[in-house]
Order: sequence, then structure tokens, then C-alpha cells
Amino acid sequence: MSAGGIWLVIAGMALANFAIRFPSLAVLSRAELPGWLRRWLSYIPVSAMATLVVGGVLRPDGRWLPPLTSPYVWASLGTGLVYWRFRSFLGATLAGVILFLALSAALG
Repeated sequence: MSAGGIWLVIAGMALANFAIRFPSLAVLSRAELPGWLRRWLSYIPVSAMATLVVGGVLRPDGRWLPPLTSPYVWASLGTGLVYWRFRSFLGATLAGVILFLALSAALG
């Protein structure tokens, strides 16, 4: 496929994504939602992020790794612990990268 074809596919996907999402956002942004529904909807971003992170940690490269010997699992736990303790996204990110590199070298 040519570069122009790839850009055409990307533009088409962006347009389709906008067409699917915009109507519901336009309607819901003006509607007064009950408290229980607003609370329920507030969990969607957290759930989506958790799904992406857990999938990447437990199945890197699309295959399962044994959790006890996986540097991904241990580095993610360490990253979470650093963030929980210091509430620093940058610090947790740096700790996670360093932990992952060290554990990858140690666990081979």
C-alpha cells in the first residue's frame, strides 16, 4: 500500500471514530444525568486504562509469561508502590523503567 493510501485509511478511521462518538457526547453533555449514572460513567476511564495495563503486563508480545518470573509483573508492582508512596508520576515512571531493566537482566 502506498503512503497516500495509508494516510487515506488513517483519515477514514479518524472520521469513522468521530462519527460514532460525537453524537452520544453531544447529547449526553447537555443532559442532566442522575447521580448514580454519573458515578457509574466515571469508572469507565479507569477500567479502560486498567485493561490496557493488565493486558500489557500479563501478556507482553501476545503470550503469557509465568507471573513469578516475569519482569513485567514485578516492575509494575514496584511502579505502583512508588506511585502510591510518593504520588509522583515521573518518579514512578523512572522507577518502573529502572526496575524493569534490572529485573530483565536478573531474570533473563
